[in-house]
Amino acid sequence: MTKPVFRFAPSPNGRLHLGHAYSALLNADFARKFGGRLLLRIEDIDLTRCRPDFEKAIYDDLAWLGLEWEKPVRRQSEHFDDYRAAAAKLKGRELLYPCFCSRRQIADAVTRKESETARPWPRDPDGAPFYPGTCKALEAGEAARRIAADEPHTWRIHMAAAQALAPEPLFFQRFDDAGHMETVEAHPSRWGDAVIVRKDVPTSYHLSVVVDDALQKVTHVVRGKDLEAATDLHVLLQALLGLPTPLYHHHDLVLDRTGDKLSKSLRSESLADLREQGWEASEVRRRLGFSPQPTPRT
Repeated sequence: MTKPVFRFAPSPNGRLHLGHAYSALLNADFARKFGGRLLLRIEDIDLTRCRPDFEKAIYDDLAWLGLEWEKPVRRQSEHFDDYRAAAAKLKGRELLYPCFCSRRQIADAVTRKESETARPWPRDPDGAPFYPGTCKALEAGEAARRIAADEPHTWRIHMAAAQALAPEPLFFQRFDDAGHMETVEAHPSRWGDAVIVRKDVPTSYHLSVVVDDALQKVTHVVRGKDLEAATDLHVLLQALLGLPTPLYHHHDLVLDRTGDKLSKSLRSESLADLREQGWEASEVRRRLGFSPQPTPRT
């Protein structure tokens, strides 16, 4: 049997906090427990917010925690061609369509529909309103003309068409701390016609993570419960692209004193902040429920 492959995949758009530390340590703990490998992936498709100094800080923080990972590290910004190829497959099956709408235009369209129906418009698990389908009705020639004119656009998945081609129902396997398995049914339709290729780069989080997990032969995905719902969409993309579906584990989130999840955007206290306050890595590990000292890999 091949060794299980785990990965920790942060974005270098800010400093790591205790939530990242927990996820990284849990991946390392599972890799040790199951006799597997641990990869580090830098998810830096956001070319505006991701910075080299934040990437260096990721390496420094993880090393401070006593973690080791295989090299070389995969940096998503160096592999846009892989994501273009995957998107081309979906376009070739007419499962993606271009969308030229701005966020304001989408919000206005949703407001009109809510006014017409006197009912709340459906929203995806992240709270964003379903795309109302404005550009889905564009004629092919009109869409091609606007693309040729370099009009900014995303590519959205045609959810109904995608589900018609994918196995129905879709399932994935979830594992717990003891390695016990549970079969879970995926419901990708709750994402609506989600963006699969962004305006600024030839991919999205959803597409790139699915492609990377397959190329890196990741067998076990361990990430926070805030990404649990995204698994439904990922399983659909894996089925459409003919990619393997890893096993999944979604762990509890580390919360702040007010009960909110830690977040870079909220400037939650970082690991670097804790170091400056005199914290030792062993204290962080103990606080998060792990052995104060790294367990040697065998």
